Amino acid sequence: MIDIDDFAKIEMKVGHILEATKLEESNKLILMKVDFGNDDIRTVVSGIAKHYSAEDLKDKKFMFVTNLQPRQILDYESQAMIVAAHNETTISILKPDKDIEPGSAIS
Repeated sequence: MIDIDDFAKIEMKVGHILEATKLEESNKLILMKVDFGNDDIRTVVSGIAKHYSAEDLKDKKFMFVTNLQPRQILDYESQAMIVAAHNETTISILKPDKDIEPGSAIS
């Protein structure tokens, strides 16, 4: 268990996916350019290609964790993490149910 102060350290925001490309070097990775508002555009690499195509993601808004340490994945630095629910057979990316600005805080 964590307390509310630990949870408060996690920064989550709405991101608008501007570009998405399936990486040829991997059967599971998608490279995205994501707009978090205020000219904050980041590279995000996610292992979701077995469940989503790049076309499924482009021009859509999803929830991201934005204050993780950047992580090197293949030749790319991933600068955020998309938030998804999962079980043994599927992944479901979490998204806002109303239109909201990129960079909006999730709490």
